Amino acid sequence: MLQEELLLCVGYNWVQHFNQNDYEGCWQCISLRSVDGCSHTIVGFGGEGSYQDTPLLDQVPYIRGVIEGIPGAKESIRLMALYPGAEIKPHKDRGCAYADGVYRIHIPICTNPAVEFYLEGERIVMEEGSCWYLDFSKTHQIINRSDQVRVHLVIDGLRDEDTDSWFIEHGYEEAPKPDYDEATKRAMIAQLEMMEGDGARQLVLQLKRELQDA
Repeated sequence: MLQEELLLCVGYNWVQHFNQNDYEGCWQCISLRSVDGCSHTIVGFGGEGSYQDTPLLDQVPYIRGVIEGIPGAKESIRLMALYPGAEIKPHKDRGCAYADGVYRIHIPICTNPAVEFYLEGERIVMEEGSCWYLDFSKTHQIINRSDQVRVHLVIDGLRDEDTDSWFIEHGYEEAPKPDYDEATKRAMIAQLEMMEGDGARQLVLQLKRELQDA
């Protein structure tokens, strides 16, 4: 059903990912939930606005059910397509770990054994229809060496007690939280305060509490 509903989405106009310094080739996205309810607005955490479902989400009831099966308030929800020969270069998405109060979940819809995903240099194979949380604040890289478009459903959400229970139920063990020094925390606050969205605001409050408690 995931692939059948993806076919419905292929007929819409997808947009090239905005962070063009981090990849080569074709990497396109379309939103099922975005900061302004528009399917062409593809920013993840920290977008300016109030996250809303896009009209496209109404066209994919099975995917909606998958999303609703994951607890927690949702921010951005995107379909992300990495084309043959494309590469997402090694990079870190800072503040994008469960320890930071947010989560990013990947559900592969179309993939291929020749697609290579690396986290901290370790290759991780994600099969179609599986569900993955990974700490994307660590260095990660994706190379599509296949002749097939790799499409993932990517769900960004906020941590709460329900998500804690859900993560533990599925075997999640939280790694020790990174111990940033004071200067790094203040720099992170300055960057986050220029963003909008519940995720950014939550991280700012958390970092300020840590500075006060230090």
